[in-house]
Amino acid sequence: MNLVDMKKALFDGGIVGAGGAGFPTYAKLSDQAETVILNCAECEPLIKVDRQLMTDHVIEVLSGMQMLVEAMGAKEGIIAVKKSYTASIEAINSNIGSYKSLRLHILPDIYPAGDEVVLIYETTKKIVPQGKIPIMVGCVVVNVETVLNTYNKVTSDTNVVSKFVTVAGLVNHPVTVEVPVGITVKDLIDMAGGVSTEEHVLLMGGPMTGRICSQNDIVTKTTKALLVLPPTCPPIEKRQRTIKHNLRNAMSVCSQCSMCTTLCPRNLLGQSIKPHEFMRAIANGITDNVEPYLNSFFCCSCGLCEMYSCHQDLSPRRLLDEYKGRLRAKGVKIPDKQGKGVADSMREERRVPEHRLVNRLGLHSFDIPAPMSGCPKEIQEVKLMLRQNIGAPCVPAVKVGDTVTVGQQVAAPPEGALGTCLHASIAGKVTAVTDNYISVHA
Repeated sequence: MNLVDMKKALFDGGIVGAGGAGFPTYAKLSDQAETVILNCAECEPLIKVDRQLMTDHVIEVLSGMQMLVEAMGAKEGIIAVKKSYTASIEAINSNIGSYKSLRLHILPDIYPAGDEVVLIYETTKKIVPQGKIPIMVGCVVVNVETVLNTYNKVTSDTNVVSKFVTVAGLVNHPVTVEVPVGITVKDLIDMAGGVSTEEHVLLMGGPMTGRICSQNDIVTKTTKALLVLPPTCPPIEKRQRTIKHNLRNAMSVCSQCSMCTTLCPRNLLGQSIKPHEFMRAIANGITDNVEPYLNSFFCCSCGLCEMYSCHQDLSPRRLLDEYKGRLRAKGVKIPDKQGKGVADSMREERRVPEHRLVNRLGLHSFDIPAPMSGCPKEIQEVKLMLRQNIGAPCVPAVKVGDTVTVGQQVAAPPEGALGTCLHASIAGKVTAVTDNYISVHA
């Protein structure tokens, strides 16, 4: 399949990044790509999806990668897997010889190995210029589930209607399930045997970058995990603090030890982000130097500074995110400035082992298997959110009372806008169409 046809297939199929912000995959593909990198780093602790898909669907994933490499005319495809994913590595080694353009790269068990800038450096030693995208260095990064969806679309014209989600933490039976897009968080909890304690907080996504949610929240194409965590663990406590609280702590406690910058993954790759300088500026009301504020745009929000590096329990990432948001709201753009362009000579010694991070987060007891399973219950209703990825929200193509089948297109982005199509995840009747969602009842 050529590049034009591949892009159309991915747009029509509703394929987006399945593990991050949900960038439409067709828009990533480029004939300027030299290297296609499969991200099987999982990045966040406790999530099991990618390693399990890489083991259970290795032929489909490798075949999908070969298709992408050929469509873009790239020189090679790199299958990047953490060294602790031994079952995945064994499955890849047993089959990769059949794919002439693919090679395996073993990643260290560090956080955040799945950050695409870090991943590109680990696999190619190329440094993405700060504020730029991977294609600037000839790379395209794709997620395991995204590639599986690509294979299914190309080989059997299957649109994205389901999502693989790890449900872990304070549940009776941790599990990774394939579920229809549009079910509720409560449905996920039921599939894991319910919660094991009344005192808990729900986190959509991983412990480092996820968000607190409710049982009524909806599974989208980018949902990768639901964690049920103790209210006293660091990932929950830090999220429940207000910005005012975080700022007051920075003003009264920050000692400028610089550990947040010393261990910052982007700073170690030569980018201008320096959390300690930002903390100094906001804590002391420094306004004669705007660099620390503008450099906040180069923070990737991995959360390592506040969840691991800071020994004073401060929250640089939360304050950086808040400031970035306010700058964008005022129309401030990402500065067009160069970083160092070279990695820090101490980078390898300063990479953070994932097992240490898990212990620091107080999550060691939850880092247990979550076996793969099909959807264990019949779903009677789904709510299909019209905004499930980066880009424009979809425009409904159905009305209340219409009957839809699984995989039928029910919405699409405005013509010419960035986005992908949306499809019914269960068969049934459309019961609601709003500006935000389409409901289908079986």
